[in-house]
Amino acid sequence: MCNILKLSSSGYYKWKNRCSSSRLLLKEKIKEQITSIYFSSKQRYGSPRITFELNSLGYRISRITVAKYMKELGLRSKLSKKFKVTTNSKHNYLVVDNILDRNFTADKSSKV
Repeated sequence: MCNILKLSSSGYYKWKNRCSSSRLLLKEKIKEQITSIYFSSKQRYGSPRITFELNSLGYRISRITVAKYMKELGLRSKLSKKFKVTTNSKHNYLVVDNILDRNFTADKSSKV
């Protein structure tokens, strides 16, 4: 394998046995925090709110970095629309009488 990739075997084993850097460990720890905040907020928090939560926990991290980590983890916030009333039954408009007086109930015996 090393011959095909034109690498020395000693370089491969140095890379394999090398311990993780402190920056990589911090990145993994932040990703775990992002995931826990995201799921505790019912998947509604985006990068600005998660950044605020992380900063309140003591991490110094920017919103752009949180957005990049969320994209790597495949996390997207769910948008929830507020309830809007569309029917106004207390209006002052003229209500027209039902002059046709149609019966729109179907009989159980009729089959199509």
